[in-house]
Amino acid sequence: MTARNIIPLALLGSTALALVMPTTTHAAGFVEDAKVTLGLRNYYFNRNYLNGTDPVIRGERQGQAEGWTQNFILDARSGYTQGTVGFGLDVLGLYSIKLDGNRGAANTQLMPIHDDGQAADQFGRTAVAAKAKISKTELKVGEWFAVLPILRADDGRSLPQTFQGAQLTSSEIDGLTLYGGQFWKNSQRNDASREDMSFNGVEGDDFNFGGGEFRFNGNNTMVGVWHARLEDVYQQSFLQLTHSQPVGDWVLGANLGYFNGKDEGAAKAGDLDNKVYQGALSAKRGNNTFQVTYQRLSGDTKFLRIDGASGGTLVNDGFLSAFDSPEERSWQLRHDYNFAGLGIPGLTLMNRYTSGSNIHAGGRTDAEEWSRETELAYTIQEGTLKNLNVRWRNSDVRRDVGQDLHENRLIINYPLSIL
Repeated sequence: MTARNIIPLALLGSTALALVMPTTTHAAGFVEDAKVTLGLRNYYFNRNYLNGTDPVIRGERQGQAEGWTQNFILDARSGYTQGTVGFGLDVLGLYSIKLDGNRGAANTQLMPIHDDGQAADQFGRTAVAAKAKISKTELKVGEWFAVLPILRADDGRSLPQTFQGAQLTSSEIDGLTLYGGQFWKNSQRNDASREDMSFNGVEGDDFNFGGGEFRFNGNNTMVGVWHARLEDVYQQSFLQLTHSQPVGDWVLGANLGYFNGKDEGAAKAGDLDNKVYQGALSAKRGNNTFQVTYQRLSGDTKFLRIDGASGGTLVNDGFLSAFDSPEERSWQLRHDYNFAGLGIPGLTLMNRYTSGSNIHAGGRTDAEEWSRETELAYTIQEGTLKNLNVRWRNSDVRRDVGQDLHENRLIINYPLSIL
């Protein structure tokens, strides 16, 4: 790494640390409860396009998308000052360096892409959020990595996506958590800028949301109700029920959900109509977990979500596809194994197969797709490199409409605790 690359990171880190360190002596909780970690993430991405589905960039066909980056994620979170109302500050410092990647890197979404089609050599941004807390109610204003059922920031590449806005979270009643707020800016995972909230490239006004989750039955059961509006573009409601039940040596689980979305206000993206019915059933015994899912879309529109956001709330969201095309019906079989049962703690293996049909796209009403995905992961349990995590993801997808892909990703994460 050159000095030119080290200097921005050092400045970013020192600025963040300075922000979270108070100058007054009466704010003991601000410092004593602070946590600062530096995540080192090395990300290699290789995607091959099959069956003549390779994209064309500036007149050249790209049979492969390949990139390699080294990334630094500084996560500094203060505690709260003492008193009836506690105040705090969270800082997220993000910096990425391209280690390798040619014109084909445009399709890796690891880095921003210049006008000439080449990936940037480096990029980054700093997200700062102020917070205030009274009793069990917190107000947060600024920019952060937000994860809500109706708005999930994506963290699937070099750096995570962040949103700028305000959120109120209250847990004054046992078992009940209420949420409300507004986001007005979006920084996608491969972008250093802050853009207006949008859907399919259509910019709306602010993204307003509210919701609540009630947990009971010893926290084994949860009911969630959410509503969100991207003003003048779309509105969406979400109802969710989850349950976990021990039965002898087994733990059975269920995750049921229903989305209902349509256009809103000036309807800048046109008439929108989307409903999603979904369910996931799981069974865990010892080191094995088995899961079967079903997801069905209806209406003329794909699943409604903010540009760049993760589809992780969908039960069939995967590495390569969310199976969220208009009218698509999909099912999945999944198996997870923890090798601790064979005396290798920290080693896990996931395999899943997902099949989608009845897709209304590309002038067809009967298109199909399928994907096969594997993830082998290992976390070092002790020693100098304790908590270092290595993940290898191997995936294939085949589609009647769209791109056929074969993909490999190698991701190394090493969290360093600073405070």
